[in-house]
Amino acid sequence: MDRNQDKHRLSIADMITLLRIAGTILLLFFPALSPAFFILYALTGLTDVLDGWIARRTKTASDFGARLDSVADLLFYMAMLLKIFPVLWDILPVPIWFFVVVIVVVRLAAYLTAAVKYRRFASLHTYLNKLTGVAVFLVPFLLLSNYGILFCWIVGVVAMAASLEELIIHIQKPEYCANTKSILSKTG
Repeated sequence: MDRNQDKHRLSIADMITLLRIAGTILLLFFPALSPAFFILYALTGLTDVLDGWIARRTKTASDFGARLDSVADLLFYMAMLLKIFPVLWDILPVPIWFFVVVIVVVRLAAYLTAAVKYRRFASLHTYLNKLTGVAVFLVPFLLLSNYGILFCWIVGVVAMAASLEELIIHIQKPEYCANTKSILSKTG
């Protein structure tokens, strides 16, 4: 087989990420917070954990895989906006929505800064971004509990810290490195 063809072959981790994308699309067809939704939601979350772990374990981590993972994450967040947002809108107090707008503006500023500076879409895999992902993932499970609103505030604080960190990293770093772990990292 030609080496160029081999370069474009999907790894097992990439296929798992593609399963996450498919699962995310399927979530759109189930009622939010229904048992079927939670089962598929949990399985989709599991693929998010597995793809990176398998890529590192099999030494098949790639720039393509990192970009595919970021696309899968963004699609998942968009699907959750469509499914969970109406529930959140009914439950959460108005001040948290102002905070969410500020978080989104900072996150978009980070993406825009990276796009201008690196001339590409760039999303970092920092510890705070990973923590934000886990926290956001847990929102539907905790939403209807006595601690749902408090938990959403905590998620907002973590998401704001992650967004600010990513913006600062994009401003400071001369080159893009998707695997930068924190603002304190000297290298990716």
